[in-house]
Amino acid sequence: MAIRSPGKPARVPTLILKQQDVRRLLSMQDCISAVERAFVAHAEARTVGPAVLGVHVHGGGFHVKAAGVAVSSQTPVFAAKINANFPANPASVGLPTIQGVLALFDAENGRVLALMDSIEITSLRTAAATAVAAKHLAPTCADVAICGCGEQSRHQLRALACVRSVHRVRAFDLDAIRATRFVADMRRELDVDASVIDDLSAARDATIWITSTPSKRWFLGRAHVAPGAFVAAVGADNPEKQEIEPELLAANVVIADVLDQSATIGDLHHALDAGLMHRDDVRAELADIVSGRVRGRCSEDEIIVFDSTGTALQDVAAAAVVYDRAVASGDCLAIDLSDS
Repeated sequence: MAIRSPGKPARVPTLILKQQDVRRLLSMQDCISAVERAFVAHAEARTVGPAVLGVHVHGGGFHVKAAGVAVSSQTPVFAAKINANFPANPASVGLPTIQGVLALFDAENGRVLALMDSIEITSLRTAAATAVAAKHLAPTCADVAICGCGEQSRHQLRALACVRSVHRVRAFDLDAIRATRFVADMRRELDVDASVIDDLSAARDATIWITSTPSKRWFLGRAHVAPGAFVAAVGADNPEKQEIEPELLAANVVIADVLDQSATIGDLHHALDAGLMHRDDVRAELADIVSGRVRGRCSEDEIIVFDSTGTALQDVAAAAVVYDRAVASGDCLAIDLSDS
């Protein structure tokens, strides 16, 4: 984030950033770095929030996520993101499952710095969090099993390839055509050995698992995951979703992105509700791991589950990079929202 001059602020117009602007201005590697810095800042109490609000409606729902962050001596910023999630959209009305907008503010005086499409931000920062967790917690040998072959899984694999050498990918999806397309595209893009599996047991030797589905009933359990593996549980971002067997969580190491969120809307909350775990059983939040306050992996045989519910810390970190680059480029739409 750029350093801004102290004193009375000059009139600064609000930037309007489309999805293509975000895509142009934010690379996956830069997003990973920004997200990691945000988690370090959170460990050092240089953040505000994060907070989350979910509202369910017929056929989908809305969630609001908000947080602020200050990095070193730079001016703090605050972001509030509103996302709509309607899983039937692509098939029924030809719209994306997720649509939304992110508002970025100067946290010192409340200026609205930017309004930006949130789809690309959400996709990149979600994958970036997995990469940050994998960097600190996953085995170096990346034999990957992907559950769910939607667009987010593509980002997940791209992000993972930034921090680990991916040797093999096995992809599982209830839609065999989608899985086949995913494998072909990722094989070509990342030059990896990739194949489709129709039974999760076929990937019992995977060292990294990524689950990114809309499932409401767990499908990945103790029978599938070998000792020493890292599991990124990405799909459960509301209380009704579930991907991971509660006993798999209870029997192994759990790292939460943000404990309060994981305990409320993540896979963790199912294990808590079943009485199989207590909040104190969670080893750490991701911020504790990246800051070095807590050791992540204590042995090669530990199975570590990263409960990734998606936090606004990731959103504000990514949005700040986009904004500063947009200002530097000078070629984005700017408007004055004020009448004064």
